Parts: sequence; C-alpha cells; structure tokens
Amino acid sequence: MHVTVDLGSEPPGVTLVEPGDCTRFDVIVQGRGDAEDLHRVLTGASVGRTDGDEVLVTAAAVRRLASGSVGDRWEADFSAMLDYARGRGWLTDDGDAIRAHVEWR
Repeated sequence: MHVTVDLGSEPPGVTLVEPGDCTRFDVIVQGRGDAEDLHRVLTGASVGRTDGDEVLVTAAAVRRLASGSVGDRWEADFSAMLDYARGRGWLTDDGDAIRAHVEWR
C-alpha cells in the first residue's frame, strides 16, 4: 500500500492507494513542494509527520484511510504487517506509527 500525498492539488490531498496490499508500505509525494510542505499536509490531515528523510504514519490513519475499501481479512493482514514492521524496527516504541520511506515524484 502507498500513502499518496498530492501537494499539487488544492487543497493538498492524502489518499491510501492499494490498501489491500499489506506486503509493502511507503509514502509517495506528488507535486512541487518540500519536506516542510509534506509535514504540514500530513499533520493537517492527522495522518502522521515527517521524521528526517522518512515519514511516521499512524496506524490509526491507515485504518481510517482504508475503511470502506478493504475486506474482512484486511485487519488480520494489516496486523501481520505491523508485527513484521515491529521486528524490523519500523514502528515507533509505542507501536502507534509506522516508519515509511518517501518517494518524491
């Protein structure tokens, strides 16, 4: 799945693309802008925040963005993804947010 941030739209938007794919996770930024713009959009949409060159996306935001577009099995798949991320050190200590690579397009 990809958290897609569109800095070029007015207002800037945040969507979850391919929410059923719990085997990958990243943030894709489209449009012109910088890390400050990305941080502002993520926090404004209650999705997460920048952390250096990466982004911390809250698990609650992923659930909210996926709601209505995934099947019954999704929560189990997402929980397995969180467990995998925890084992790799990609979750915050409190388990609230997932560390994600950012791809600027």
